[in-house]
Amino acid sequence: MLDALLRRRVLFLLGKGGVGKTTLSAAIAWLSARRKGPTLAMESDGRAPMAALLGSRASFSPIVVSPNLSVMVLEGGHALDEYLKLVIPSRAIFHAVASSRFYQYFVQAAPGLRELMMLGKIYYEATSEKKATPNWQTIIFDAPSSGHALSLLRMPFAAHETFGTSVVGREASNIGALLRDPQRCAVIAVTTPEPMAVAETVENSAELARLEIPLAAVVLNRHNPAGFTPADLTRLKNSAAMRGRAQAKYICAVASAGLAQQAETRRALKILQSRVRCPILPLPDFSEFSGPALMARLAAELSTEPRNACAAK
Repeated sequence: MLDALLRRRVLFLLGKGGVGKTTLSAAIAWLSARRKGPTLAMESDGRAPMAALLGSRASFSPIVVSPNLSVMVLEGGHALDEYLKLVIPSRAIFHAVASSRFYQYFVQAAPGLRELMMLGKIYYEATSEKKATPNWQTIIFDAPSSGHALSLLRMPFAAHETFGTSVVGREASNIGALLRDPQRCAVIAVTTPEPMAVAETVENSAELARLEIPLAAVVLNRHNPAGFTPADLTRLKNSAAMRGRAQAKYICAVASAGLAQQAETRRALKILQSRVRCPILPLPDFSEFSGPALMARLAAELSTEPRNACAAK
């Protein structure tokens, strides 16, 4: 499934906070750089956690972190300044405009302007070419948490309705067309088996359908089915080998927790398969890893697919 997703120019990852979206985005970007060529990993968090995972620092412009892989922080105000530099050729005039009190007030007060500029920056990077060759084969965007991410995705359609055939309206229309084109853009929802995360994923899927943006895949992260059954646990508890052992209660408690996780994962898969119309990719729970080691482990797991992708019913 990953190879199919990497055929798109833009991968837009969204999900509830804490589901592992940033680490997964870094892993996909790392793989894309090796499989597809020049890759740009973009994130909206000014603290730049994805850049840190990839061994870099925060930067508002693309910064190379390894062969074929660059990272940057995407921020609406900086994207607007960059856009103005393109349309105002004089540096002196640009600085006069950008430093004016009216301009600063306008940037802060204009509803949705920052969101539109962020998507405009993604569109610009996705369509920029040098000598008829794209600057980037793939752009990975680690979007903000679901509520903000959906606000981002709504903005170009609202702007197009508001501004019509003006310059802003046409740019918004181009951005919206990119988001709705399954050949160029893949929106990927990331979730864990927890009920709140699954419910939010289902809600996000419904909202994307209303926006006519196809959901390309759902990643069920931290999916860790137990390799045993309740009957196996009962036999373990009743076995002569376990009687009188100090570790017996601890081992049984760990096994019971594993069965509970297995049941929660089954429920999550059942809900997702019935409510979300796209493939579902389960990824194991690598709780013993963190930081760059976890990113590398996820990249290794993604490299071995397709192994357990679940088609939507």
